[in-house]
Amino acid sequence: MAHLRIGSRGSQLALWQANHISALLRERGHQVEIEIIKTTGDKITDVALAKVGTKGMFTKEIEEALAAGRVDLAVHSLKDLPTEVPPDFEIAAITQRENPRDVLVSKKHASIKELPQRARVGTSSLRRQAQLKALRPDLEIYPLRGNVDTRLRKLEAGDYEAIILAAAGVNRLGLTALVKQIIPAEIMCPAAGQGALGIEIRKGDEAIRQHLSFLDDSAARQTTTAERALLNKLGGGCQVPIGAFAELRAKEIHLEGVVAHPDGSLVLRESRDGNDPELLGNEVGESLLSRGGDAILQEVYGQAVAAPQQP
Repeated sequence: MAHLRIGSRGSQLALWQANHISALLRERGHQVEIEIIKTTGDKITDVALAKVGTKGMFTKEIEEALAAGRVDLAVHSLKDLPTEVPPDFEIAAITQRENPRDVLVSKKHASIKELPQRARVGTSSLRRQAQLKALRPDLEIYPLRGNVDTRLRKLEAGDYEAIILAAAGVNRLGLTALVKQIIPAEIMCPAAGQGALGIEIRKGDEAIRQHLSFLDDSAARQTTTAERALLNKLGGGCQVPIGAFAELRAKEIHLEGVVAHPDGSLVLRESRDGNDPELLGNEVGESLLSRGGDAILQEVYGQAVAAPQQP
């Protein structure tokens, strides 16, 4: 059996993920150690992610450790992995997916609909902000950075009436006490790859790939490939107002895509069914672009969007 070194960010959720993969590998008889690596995204904590705009901000330093041979595999939240994986690396496994949807977390309010007028809602995601504002233009959206428990502490302290988080993160950490609503994907389309883990290795490392093959989930691979193809077609990183949600229905993949103006004034939705995940993602992405998504994204990429006010 092998001695495997995992590269991971140091947040509570990242370490849960790395330890989860480590435990599965140990069950197979491997020796495993975890190396914590600080990424650009971990170092920049006082700016809304949408204003940083660096693709790979949560992965670059980990990939450098992988390239240098300091670690043998990297465990990422798949939604943090850029859609164009650098040529020296490959995604060896995409794990069985947790719930990919977003959740409303609040001390008092049961749903987005029931939030009071001009309620303060915390999120640093342009995707979430845009879809929230489309539903409730009155809401006051404020940036919210930090790991899951930091965000929950800010909610508990009364800084916000509600915050929006990924269901997968709160489920994995067992922090579901204040989850009031699992938001349907038709209302808030999730981020591409949300809920799945991507295991990255050096390109062509056959031995490591074989050790990890049991972790690769066929359904997660198909659905997230379609979502990431859509995101790639739109030129998006993980901090753009783009949603992508695929699920297997009978023998086909059903893909929903969203491009939204950050102020919620325009939300474009497109859905399609198909058998080829890459082709399906490209087709839905192309349709969104031709319907006006290109103009929205040019404005966002041109940094013409005002940054949300600090609380």
